[in-house]
Amino acid sequence: MDLQMSALRAAYANGLHPREVVAEVYRRIKARGDDAVWISVRPEEETLAGLPDDPGLPLYGIPFAVKDNIDVAGMPTTVACPDYAYLPDRSAPLVDRLTAAGAILIGKNNLDQFATGLSGSRSPYGSVESPLVKGLISGGSSSGSAVAVSAGLVSFSIGTDTAGSGRVPAVMTGTVGLKPSKGLVSTLGVVPACASLDCPSVFSLNVRDAREVLEIIQGYEPADPWSRQLPRRTTPIRKIGVIRGDDHWTEVLTRLEDLGYELVDIDVEPFLAAGRLLYEGPWVAERWSVLGPFVEEHPGSLHPVTARVLSTGGGVTGPDTFRGLHRLQELKAETRRTWAEVDAIAVPTVPRTFTLDEMAEDPIARNSVLGTYTTFANLLDLAGIAVPAGTTSAGRPHGVTLLAPAGADGPLADAAERFHTGRAGATPYRIRKDGTLLAVVGAHRTGHPLHPELRALGATSAGIARTAAAYRLYDLGDRPGMVRTSGGASVEVELFHLDAEGLGRLLTMIPPPLGLGSVELDDGALVTGFLCESHAVADATDITGYGSWPHYVNARP
Repeated sequence: MDLQMSALRAAYANGLHPREVVAEVYRRIKARGDDAVWISVRPEEETLAGLPDDPGLPLYGIPFAVKDNIDVAGMPTTVACPDYAYLPDRSAPLVDRLTAAGAILIGKNNLDQFATGLSGSRSPYGSVESPLVKGLISGGSSSGSAVAVSAGLVSFSIGTDTAGSGRVPAVMTGTVGLKPSKGLVSTLGVVPACASLDCPSVFSLNVRDAREVLEIIQGYEPADPWSRQLPRRTTPIRKIGVIRGDDHWTEVLTRLEDLGYELVDIDVEPFLAAGRLLYEGPWVAERWSVLGPFVEEHPGSLHPVTARVLSTGGGVTGPDTFRGLHRLQELKAETRRTWAEVDAIAVPTVPRTFTLDEMAEDPIARNSVLGTYTTFANLLDLAGIAVPAGTTSAGRPHGVTLLAPAGADGPLADAAERFHTGRAGATPYRIRKDGTLLAVVGAHRTGHPLHPELRALGATSAGIARTAAAYRLYDLGDRPGMVRTSGGASVEVELFHLDAEGLGRLLTMIPPPLGLGSVELDDGALVTGFLCESHAVADATDITGYGSWPHYVNARP
């Protein structure tokens, strides 16, 4: 069962009922066992008793989860610290907005304690591992929120973002991480990390779902001192400021150029300098101003690394605070020169990834590395969205984050959707003149065993797409088989650019019953893609309902 919104809506239109979705969600959660993704899960009977009954609601029957620093009436808020836990009598407004829209709350997700950390490994409830690569961190602090989506347990989740907590987990888990402009979504009912910087964020498997969720949860809340009414920027993004990097980042820049964006080299140092301020002066003191009394009264209740980070806030003086604020103002002035030249900037979501073991070796220094391109965003009042960009030669995920000044959430999402899918709305896929667009179904996809083989042939990523509703997907053991047939459905594929020589070499490497043929996408475009001979699936398990091979693999026990 594919939990993406468009797939669920199509299934509901064909007779599926939300109770069947809920049953499947709880089956998947149980099958994964103790994966440290959840701090609390609603009893299935309680969830079933509260199902929406109006199919006309905008999020009717869509399962979701929230990070456990967000209040849900009747469920403990722990912030990953059992001694801090309390039972709220009302939900955060954003939760009320989602459930009123018909979404189904499943539970609350694990996080780096007190939303302090970018690794997903600072919680007494366990370290959260990425579903993409064994032993890889999930990213944090919204660790469980991102993995719940990546593993196919919910359609979307709500995290928070102060220093990158809504973006770093996205790259580690192959999800989309949408960080709105500050104040666009109310933080009432959210335990603050840095109240002046905090933003609720959205994780999903595609940009369109994240945008729909943002439309529901955004809006001015008069009782929230940090809420604000922002003018919406509608001018499309045309010029993107970029930095230069390794081969994988060069591939990202090439794809942006293929999509028609004008790339402009920028000086990223003022942005990075602003980011380095986050763990100095005012903002460390801001965390301490909220949590300091609890830390002093419960010195043994904190994760050791969290305690080390927070304790530095107690020594910040008034002059230290104003020096930090004044320096930030100077850096904002410097970055305005960049914004006079470009509409958005593109940066790697993280400069490198780490395993859980690598993080344990030097948790604070490596946390700083993870935040290189994320910590400045909220300090400089930027909106951002992180999307997957492929896999490195080492088999680890990498991603791109698009950032622009507050209020540009819509144009940013437009650009991110074009990058992620190769198109936006009805815009056709852009096929380079020097190659073929290849639709990959399973084992050659990013993060899967044969992906390095495809990379070695010179393939470059072109985003995620869906086929026309004319295919069935089957489990052939170590890979899937896709067959065109009557009574078919839409299947998710990953697109790659591949030149004629690489395509010819690939064809000789594909074992029967698989081969290459013409695959129809959901907008009518025909591309080359992996297909299976129909006789080979006679006794194979039909997995079309999962929507894609990665979703099926992630859902298996």
